[in-house]
Amino acid sequence: MNLVYGRTMQTINIHEAKTHLSRLVEQAARGEPFMIAKAGKPLVKVMALDAPEAGQQRRLGFLAGYLAVPEDFDRMGDQEIERLFGDEA
Repeated sequence: MNLVYGRTMQTINIHEAKTHLSRLVEQAARGEPFMIAKAGKPLVKVMALDAPEAGQQRRLGFLAGYLAVPEDFDRMGDQEIERLFGDEA
């Protein structure tokens, strides 16, 4: 099984790839890579040039454990805001 970004990558036989090459290239350009196989054996992976390689994709939370957000983050500076703007704030 071939996985890309947690999904199974589509495998196309070489004859079908020749027949539908334009559609398959558009699919890859949209970020949906696929593999071309001959006699059931994968030969090549087709993917967009700017697509990240496996393990290079950007993830949220990559700085977990390095940064700390104070518990009162949403109230920080409220006294200064009150002093500057009074009851308008």
